[in-house]
Amino acid sequence: MLSLFAKLLKILNSEASPFQISIALGLSMITSFLPLVTPLNLLILFLVFLLRVNISAYLLGTALFSGIAWFLDPLFHPIGRAVLTAGPLEELWTAFYNTIIGRLQRFNNTVVMGSSLFSLLIFVPFVLLTNSMIRRYREHVLVWVKKTRLMQLILASRFYALYEKLS
Repeated sequence: MLSLFAKLLKILNSEASPFQISIALGLSMITSFLPLVTPLNLLILFLVFLLRVNISAYLLGTALFSGIAWFLDPLFHPIGRAVLTAGPLEELWTAFYNTIIGRLQRFNNTVVMGSSLFSLLIFVPFVLLTNSMIRRYREHVLVWVKKTRLMQLILASRFYALYEKLS
């Protein structure tokens, strides 16, 4: 747990833009809420490598959200059941399931459908919220930490100079 926290701080304090980090976390949320090998996850992985997102944030977010997804499955099931059993959409889901991609995506599973809809609906608000939080962290908390006496002593030490040279 401490190593995850240390990695998160390293990502937040990096030179990457807040938008790159928040997009990476948003894409990792979608990836983690869906089954591992699906066409949508392959598309998201392609986007991660195509766009300029922070890969470390994506990997850390995937580890974090995979654990959260397990707890959210009871929420995903009723969402998926409501969408799959909606009368006007039954023909759409039947036609989609009869395609190869439809079977591979496994949308006929209520948890998969619910998690897909939930993650796609919450993606934009999540990215905007994390972007705002990262900006506020860098403007307020990081500036305050750099001004503390302990941090100034650490930054002035030879050990830190050696660390900077090696990294």
